[in-house]
Amino acid sequence: MVAIDNMVENIRYKSQILARTNKIDSAVSASGIVGFTVGLLVAVILIVLPALLV
Repeated sequence: MVAIDNMVENIRYKSQILARTNKIDSAVSASGIVGFTVGLLVAVILIVLPALLV
């Protein structure tokens, strides 16, 4: 029974890691467009603003 219990715990642990990875991947995919847009705006401001002031 100990061997079976160890295998069950191993499978449970791996399934929890897989579930966490999927949740993180979904969150990154959902917020990727917003993050890209914000990053692009910040980059444009940091590049264009100094160019306009010169």
